[in-house]
Amino acid sequence: MSFPLVQAAYIHLPFCRRRCFYCDFPVVVVGNHANLRDLAGVQHYVEALCQEIQITPSQGQSLKTLFFGGGTPSLLPIAALETILQQLDQKFGIDPNAEISLEIDPGTFTREQLSDYQRLGVNRLSLGVQAFQDELLQSCGRSHCLADIYLAVNWLQAMGWQNWSLDLISGLPHQTLAQWQYSLETAIALAPHHISCYDLVLEPVTAFGKRFQPGETPLPTDENAAQMYRQASILLQKAGYEHYEISNYAQKDLQCRHNRVYWENQSYYGFGMGAASYTNGIRFTRPRTRQSYYHWLQKYQQQGGQLFDSPLDLTEQLLETLMLGLRLAEGIPLERLKKFGKDPLEKVLKTLAPYHANGWVRNPTECSPLISLTDPEGLLFSNTVLTALFKAFSEEK
Repeated sequence: MSFPLVQAAYIHLPFCRRRCFYCDFPVVVVGNHANLRDLAGVQHYVEALCQEIQITPSQGQSLKTLFFGGGTPSLLPIAALETILQQLDQKFGIDPNAEISLEIDPGTFTREQLSDYQRLGVNRLSLGVQAFQDELLQSCGRSHCLADIYLAVNWLQAMGWQNWSLDLISGLPHQTLAQWQYSLETAIALAPHHISCYDLVLEPVTAFGKRFQPGETPLPTDENAAQMYRQASILLQKAGYEHYEISNYAQKDLQCRHNRVYWENQSYYGFGMGAASYTNGIRFTRPRTRQSYYHWLQKYQQQGGQLFDSPLDLTEQLLETLMLGLRLAEGIPLERLKKFGKDPLEKVLKTLAPYHANGWVRNPTECSPLISLTDPEGLLFSNTVLTALFKAFSEEK
């Protein structure tokens, strides 16, 4: 079986000033250190990260998208970021037109850093705003305030960044519909090229997950949370943003190319603690703590950079294609599903039939040979649709 060539890489930079109350990501809390160059653990991690890059077999294709996530990548010293980029270029090659994204948080970088990012070839920034109310920022454990947000945006605008994104979170404790609308309208006024709107997920191990129960005060009711989703879809599309994925909106031709790699179920490298990769049909997630990641890296080196997990079987590949592809507004081309066989495709269409009847699913037609969810209702209730699909195929097993 042949698998797509790898032309994308995710690099995990875990360092954060603090852990936000909703965060379930693998992070390393470093406090308010002004300069991480003074922390030996940071240098050790970067060295390990570069070692993993060197060990990983190359498929001979240059990278067309890179994404530095975290954590808070904007805390990393510029010299360390430059070293990682050099290692990636030496090992795999970076396409001259590659999209290179980096997550930044207000209050964690300077204007000089933004210039350094441009010098290094970073051409897309994702600004973690989350809310435009100081009380909400404080209540969810963010380390920045409203003034930090406006300063960061002023720098981005003054320096002429051509591709930057802004993140918001809905469904926060004590958050009202009016506050959410204000955040959306404020974001629109700042005119980022891309806006991501994430609904709060209560992960059990987080501070919020231990403190609150879904649908109970002070969290918004389920209906209000749903209404926040509808608000975002209506307001952002009216402002000219294309709702191209469940949580993401973009100005024309400025969708996140790297994230589309995930949603189209293409192959990608992953580097660093907690990073996921999908190569040669094998989906693998690295250990989530530094020490366990370093221990795994030693074994990975001994194995010659080979992952010995089994490739996904056809049913698993089909379900992943559905789970990821139905996140996209355009949906999944019918042609992509035909490779899984006639019977599985018929089962998919049969399972989706009730949701087509209630207006959540668009079935393929001769003019539009795609399976997709409607906006906003189908996308809003995508988990219900996907649960039905997974259940249909699990019963078969």
